[in-house]
This record gives sequence, structure tokens and C-alpha cells, in this order.
Amino acid sequence: MSRRLIYLDNNATTAVLPEVVREMVPFFSVYYGNASSAYSLGQESREAVQSARRRVARLLGASEEEIVFTSGGTESDNTALWSALWTSGKRELVTTAVEHPAVHRFCQELERDGYRVRRLPVGSDGRLDPADVARAIHPETAAVSVMWANNETGVLFPIREIGEICRARGVLFHTDAVQATAKLPIALAEMSVDFLSVSSHKFGGPKGVGVLYVRQGVPFRPYLWGGSQERGRRAGTENVAAIVGMGRAAELASERQSEYADRVGKLRDKFERTILAGLTEVRINGHPTERVPNTSNLCFQNVESEALLLELDRQGIQASGGSACSTGSAKPSRVLVEMGLSVREAFASVRFSLGWNNTEDEIDHATAAVVAAVRRIREKLPVALVTE
Repeated sequence: MSRRLIYLDNNATTAVLPEVVREMVPFFSVYYGNASSAYSLGQESREAVQSARRRVARLLGASEEEIVFTSGGTESDNTALWSALWTSGKRELVTTAVEHPAVHRFCQELERDGYRVRRLPVGSDGRLDPADVARAIHPETAAVSVMWANNETGVLFPIREIGEICRARGVLFHTDAVQATAKLPIALAEMSVDFLSVSSHKFGGPKGVGVLYVRQGVPFRPYLWGGSQERGRRAGTENVAAIVGMGRAAELASERQSEYADRVGKLRDKFERTILAGLTEVRINGHPTERVPNTSNLCFQNVESEALLLELDRQGIQASGGSACSTGSAKPSRVLVEMGLSVREAFASVRFSLGWNNTEDEIDHATAAVVAAVRRIREKLPVALVTE
């Protein structure tokens, strides 16, 4: 008998929804034309891309002209920041110390080339004070980049307020919304956001496709050069099947968003309550309420996360020690350390991220397994280590 699989790592990726797969399949072998071709087979592909663009725009509360398809969140992040620097002629960015590697590593490379990056600290709850953003903006600041929701803790950032600050100071504002899209309402037409990054595989779409929102009228320079695809904003033959899949996933997300937040949020809260009631020396990393509804990052004192994750994996429960993009690193979570956790506490933390398909029965099974595993691991520790 195969083991039961309970997947609690939806911030890393989600399963492609069956409705999405069904809509994608014909574009591999039936409607396979190049969307840039003038004949009918190509135009069928082109119309499918435009339909997907409309669906994504609806999810984001934007106009379809503002949607640029990319290969995913990393390309979107890199493109937005490079465009802001190039078009402004300035050499400084303002960001946070807890951004996703797609922003953090890009900024490190910029610094090696002589650019300046101001990284703002967060509090012990993972939150950012908008006043810190206002103080950090200087005449040489090309753009501010602040994630909408942290990928490790789920903590939300005050995007509306930061956008208004940037607009008042005449500075471009980019937000990485990869972990917020489809989990929270986004109405870009009502906000002061110039660039926004999205990745399809975080909400039931395929991997390898994403979107960069570029507000109408914002100066823009492409990151990739070649053909005139995406109205000259992103060269390269369109990945039609993946774009179609993203469009369908966006449509489903629009329909299910409020239900998702309510149902998944209740499951996440039950998950946390049960574990906190069943174990001592456990705490939530991040703000208790200002989080996306699916994410729980827990610190288990006197437990190494690697040991716990291996124990859970043997029981078919999938979770992670932090960002999937940092897996394999021997270093503690940069995000948690920036929030004030010790190295030991960071190595004792596990991220559980729920998804649409999780059930109450799965949560009951998973919480029982977590509690039992933590107790077993702690029982093996020397008394002095447990009580220090």
C-alpha cells in the first residue's frame, strides 16, 4: 500500500489544477501555431494568449495592456528593477532585508557593479514600518521594491501606504506579489503600484510562466531583446500552452478567492491551535494576524528542523525549512535572522503552507504527526540541552 501524501508546501509550488490541464492540452498538439504568425493557426494561438491576458488582468484589477507575460516571478522582479534603474538613470534602490532571493540576489549583483542598495529592517513580527521607507528615499533612488507577502512567514507588508509614499516622492514602486496573488484581493487600478510580479505556479497554474504588471505611462525598458512579442516589452516566442494555463488558473482564482481565504484560513488556524495546545516551547514566527491565510512558520525549541522534516517526510507529510529557492543552503533562514531569531531558533523553524486541496482530515492527521514527531525528537536529546 502506498503511503498517504499530505502536501503542506504550497508556497513552494502548487499542483496544477485539473481544469487548467484540460485547457492547456490542445495547445501542445492541436493549436500549436506560433502566436506571432499571420495565418489562422498562429492567430488561434494569439487569441488564446490575449484571452489569458484578460483573465490575469481581471484577477489583478488591471487593464490587459498592462500585463506582460514572462517566464516567472524571478524574471519579472529582475526586469522591473533593471527597467527602473535604466530609465531613471539613477543608481540606487530601496528594498527590505527579507526579500525573496529573486530580488535579494539581483541587488547583490547590482552592488558588485557599483549600484547602491538600501535594505530596510523589519521588526520581530516581520513587519515593515512605512515611515522607514519614506526616510530611506533619496534623490538618487530609482525605485522602491517591497514584497507584498513574505514567502517564508506569510507576513503582509503595507503596500498601499508604501505606494502612496513613493508616488508623492516621485519614485517608482515595485512589489513582488508572488505569494499574495490569488490569496488576497488585488486592485491595482486603485493603488500606487508601478510594477508587480506574479508567478503562475503559486496558484494552480503551470511552472515557467509569470506576469510583470507595468502601469500604463511608466517608463519601461525590456530586459530581453529580440522579436517584438508582448508589444516589444519581452522578446521570445510565447509559451502559449503555459500562458493559457496561467489564464485559466487566474480565472479560477478570481472565482474562488473569498472562499479560499475563508476555508484555508480556518484550516491554518486550526493547525496552529492544535500544535500550540499539544506542545510546549513552540511559537509562531511573524505577526499573528497580518499574514496570508495559508502560511504558518513555527519555531520548535530544541528541535532541528531538518530532523523534523525528515521524520514528517517518512510519514508522507511535505513541508519545508523556508524558501524553496534557498534549499540546500547550510545557512539559517535570512528572513528569520533578520526578524531577530537566533541561528539556533532559525534552524528550529519549519514552514507549513496550506493549499486549496487540503482537507480537515489531512490537517488532523498532520498535526498529530507533528506533535508526535517533535516529542520523539526531544525525548532523544540530553536533559541538559532540553532544559538550558
